[in-house]
Formats: sequence, C-alpha cells, structure tokens
Amino acid sequence: MTPNTSSQPTANDGTATAEVANGIATVRFAHPKGNSLPGALLQQLAIEITAQGANPAAKVIVLRSEGSGPFCAGASFDELSAVTDAAGGAKFFSGFSKVILAMIRAPKFVITRVHGKAAGGAVGLIAASDYSLAVSSAHAKLSELAIGIGPFVVGPVIEKKIGLAAFSAMAVDADWRDAAWCERHGLYSKIFDVAPAMDAAVDSLAATLANSNPEAMAALKQVFWAGTEKWDALLAERAAMSGSLVLSDFTRNAIAQFRK
Repeated sequence: MTPNTSSQPTANDGTATAEVANGIATVRFAHPKGNSLPGALLQQLAIEITAQGANPAAKVIVLRSEGSGPFCAGASFDELSAVTDAAGGAKFFSGFSKVILAMIRAPKFVITRVHGKAAGGAVGLIAASDYSLAVSSAHAKLSELAIGIGPFVVGPVIEKKIGLAAFSAMAVDADWRDAAWCERHGLYSKIFDVAPAMDAAVDSLAATLANSNPEAMAALKQVFWAGTEKWDALLAERAAMSGSLVLSDFTRNAIAQFRK
C-alpha cells in the first residue's frame, strides 16, 4: 500500500507530519531545539491528529518525535520569552490544550512512542495517550514550577492518568523521574531497555489494533476519557493562569537563567 502523507512547515523550522499505511497513522513532530513545541507547531500537531482521527483509512494513531535526543523538551522558551501580555500567554498555552483534546477525542487509540526525555508539556502529551511505550532512559519531569509557573494546562490529563498523589509529587518536586517510576505510576504503559525492542513492540501493537474492531476501540476511548467533556473550558482557564504568570518578573528571570 502506498502511504498517504501530509506535512506543513511550522515556526522555527519545526514540522508535524502524518503518514498512513496499513491502517496505521503515524504522526511525527520535530524541532531543532530538543523537539520543543512553539505555538505554530502545537497548532499543526493538533490538526494532524484531528485529521487522522477522522480519516477512515487510519484505524490507530502512533505519535512520535524525530531524532535520537529528547522526545520533547516541552514549551518553546523562545516564545515564552517573547510573550508581552496575558492574552498572548494564554494563546500560547492553549496550544497544548488543543493537542491534548485532539488526542483524547480522537475515536481511535493513540499510542505514543517515547524515545528520550520528556519535560513539561511533553508529559501532558504522553498522559493524553491511550498507551505509551518508552525506553528506560526516557526520564520525565514537570519543570514548570522551576521557571515560576505551574503545570496548569497539562495538569488535568496527567492527574487523570497517574492520580493526584503522583501528579502533585511531580509538580512540587520539579526534578527528573526515571522511566521505572513513570511505568509504576502509569505514565508509561511499558518500558524497554533499547529503542529497537520498543519499536518492535510499537509496530506489533499498532498492527494488532489496526485489525481490531474499530467500534469497540471507539467505545473504549469514551470509557477511558469519561468526565473530560467540559475540558474545553477548564483548559482555557488553566491556559489563562499560565499566561498571566509568565509575565511576572520572577518567571522572566527564571526563563532567562534557564536559557543560559
């Protein structure tokens, strides 16, 4: 089968692409700065996931990033530094909510492949997956408090996935958690020592799901994400909270130090 592909360039050379083959839609994103996510890339990623959710040729969605470094470094610090008002800040952080909502509302399972470290908003994307596979070196952290904000937008989906206790631990102690911790608390469904083993498992699971009953999988998605029906408003409120805090002197200084 010849794959169907789509691709759009985004800000700062980041890209989001989609390819469909044998019932498996692979959505990839990339950015030269640690696969970080500027607003335009978040927007395009949400579009690609939504499109594959509606694509009858796609039975399951695999989300992955490119390269051999971090899975995703989270928000773009270049854009955070450029925010000049609360409305602009809220608009930027709403990009994460759009991707999260696209993932949980797609009527198909979203499998996420985590090949490296995940920070900040990246943890929210993993939590919005229905199943995630990671390598043992894929440490994760919520770094927001360290720069003067908080994991407000990604908080609801992380809390739903791993529970309040584990989420609050990550939010308060903004340090790395190893992959074993992430698996133990449900952020990762399964971990592997090396990437080839992980990729074989991703391919095998995706192939199985591509041949499973789509109605049953869609019904399971509704069960998994019951109670999220009002998240449009909730995540918009959370984006406004982050958008306001990013303007504080504390956060400005923290981001400047972090970038150094």
